[in-house]
Amino acid sequence: MLPALCATQITSWGVLYYAFPNLRSAITAETGWSATVTTAAFSAALLTSAAVGIPLGRVLDRNGPRAVMTGGSVLASLSLLAVAAAPTLPLFVAAWFAAGTAMAATFYQPAFAAVTRWWGESRVKALTAVTLTGGLASTVFSPLTALLVGPLGWRGTYVVLALVLALITIPAHALALRAPWPPLPESTDSTARKPEEHIARSRPFVLLTCAMTLSGFTIWAVLIAMVPLMIERGASVTTAAWALGLCGVGQAVGRACYAAVARRTTVATRTCLLIGAGGVSTALLGLVRGPIWLLLVLAAFAGIVRGNLTLLQATAVSDRWGIAAYGRLSALLAAPVTVTSALTPFITAALAPLLGGYPRLFLLLAGVSVLSMLFATATGARRPTAPSTGTSGSGGR
Repeated sequence: MLPALCATQITSWGVLYYAFPNLRSAITAETGWSATVTTAAFSAALLTSAAVGIPLGRVLDRNGPRAVMTGGSVLASLSLLAVAAAPTLPLFVAAWFAAGTAMAATFYQPAFAAVTRWWGESRVKALTAVTLTGGLASTVFSPLTALLVGPLGWRGTYVVLALVLALITIPAHALALRAPWPPLPESTDSTARKPEEHIARSRPFVLLTCAMTLSGFTIWAVLIAMVPLMIERGASVTTAAWALGLCGVGQAVGRACYAAVARRTTVATRTCLLIGAGGVSTALLGLVRGPIWLLLVLAAFAGIVRGNLTLLQATAVSDRWGIAAYGRLSALLAAPVTVTSALTPFITAALAPLLGGYPRLFLLLAGVSVLSMLFATATGARRPTAPSTGTSGSGGR
């Protein structure tokens, strides 16, 4: 199961998400549609995935991931073929709405639900493997997309990528996720057996959602604004691209380190610590003018924090309320974060000129991190760290 999920996460993210930034200029050049409109179509897919993910979470809790993720893979392949064939802008947008539904069924949330239930107390090890490999999606598929678009054009490239997606993810999900869906452990405490609606309306859950949403906005904005910030600091375009690349390397390092962080901290402590570290790294990027090598180090540090925050979100529900309603509750927690990620490119592009440049934008983002940490501080924690450390051999799969 785990190698299959790792392979499908690389492919799903690479084809459905990371191919578009590499193809957008080719799409606009051939069709005449503006970059704003084509980006809005892609953003609509992300918004759709946030909305669809909530009801899918309940299905995952009840029946497991096999049908959801296999069906999502089929829909993803068909929707990308529709994107490639779309003769008009309305059909192009409609195809991306379908792709957004497929994202909800194939991206991290259903994979996290599968890992959390199947691996039990050893879930952090498995979650780390899935996110580490998923983080390689851009490394694999951005160059592949760039290689294909020259001879095939953007439509041909999407056809090839849709076939790759179908050949890898449909059989992997259908064949590797056949194990029985484990029953809830007898040791699940009373809070985990509460109806998820009650938990979702509770003060700690609402505050945690606010904290994760604000933190998610910050880390996405930092990623999007990294290149223009570096250019404003005097870096060349190539060096700015290296800064973004180092941020990606840092994410892999951060994810690899999360289990060690979890072993040594309580849920509340690491939530505040990691969100606070994100604010510090963002503030330093806004304050430090140079030299360039120091800015590159700070970019890598920002990536390390971001990698930890990915796993923090993946374990936030199970660490506090158990695994009984993980799919539904994690989808509710992730939905506003996904919405924020869809809107962040437009928000950052609008704010940077108003604030007088990207350094001031980064200082504003650091302030948002402070607000996020205040929300996180108010959530508290209901359970110790043991279930999330991944060190226990009993109950893991």
